[in-house]
Amino acid sequence: MERKLPREEAWGLLTGYTKTLALQRHALAVEAVMRHFARLNGEDEDVWGVAGLLHDLDYEKYPEEHCKKAEEIMQARGIDEAYIRAMKCHGYGLCTDTKPESRMEKVLFTVDELTGLINAVCLMRPSKSVLDLEVKSVKKKFKDKSFAFGVNRDVVRSGCEMLGMELDEVIRETIEGMKEKAAEIGLKGNL
Repeated sequence: MERKLPREEAWGLLTGYTKTLALQRHALAVEAVMRHFARLNGEDEDVWGVAGLLHDLDYEKYPEEHCKKAEEIMQARGIDEAYIRAMKCHGYGLCTDTKPESRMEKVLFTVDELTGLINAVCLMRPSKSVLDLEVKSVKKKFKDKSFAFGVNRDVVRSGCEMLGMELDEVIRETIEGMKEKAAEIGLKGNL
């Protein structure tokens, strides 16, 4: 990697293009989970976190050009190719043909959809919190295709295969990552 992107700079870039609180919170959730997985893999938390933070950079403003516009924006700012590739990989099979290869790319591909499902599960619970969430609750809703139907379960399954991890383990570690930023992502609830 030629130039690590400072987190403050990445946040400024994201909020310049993303004004909706829900989308900002989603970016923060993915960032937190990426940082958690970086620690588990002995990798650079700052790099993985920023990759997670910027993955949906263009989604609010350019939904029809998702990933393509973000690539243009990031290239114009001289952002390192590792971040651009990770962003493109998260849309693999959906809006890009850039296949995840590195561990970071595979994790981002897998947890993006999963954080959305976990967020929806939390909001349905009496506590409205991720802090007391169990894997079995997420697993139950994962199997219910009518719940959070926008969440692509095939992407999550495919990502687990790429990572060589069981779904339960990926869910557990994603919950753990989200717990670290529960307040910032609106999932501290009423515990």
